[in-house]
Amino acid sequence: MANHKSALKRHRQSLLARARNRAVKTRVRNVIKTVRAALATGDTAAAETALLTATKVLDKAATKKIIHWKTAARNISRLSTAISKSKQA
Repeated sequence: MANHKSALKRHRQSLLARARNRAVKTRVRNVIKTVRAALATGDTAAAETALLTATKVLDKAATKKIIHWKTAARNISRLSTAISKSKQA
């Protein structure tokens, strides 16, 4: 553990940031699961509304640099492709 006052403060801040980042990553995983679950049931309307929420959450996480922006883009792309394929089928 750190001894200097500034290092102690940095440690406290890093713990808060870690907790915040973990919460955001969990939220990202949950919204992706929501879209996939709606697709699994065949409810494309629910999947589309869940995709809007997922897009928002993924973009915000990428903006805050919690996840890489290309990871967010890839997830959004794959989910939207899956929804459009389920619409055609």
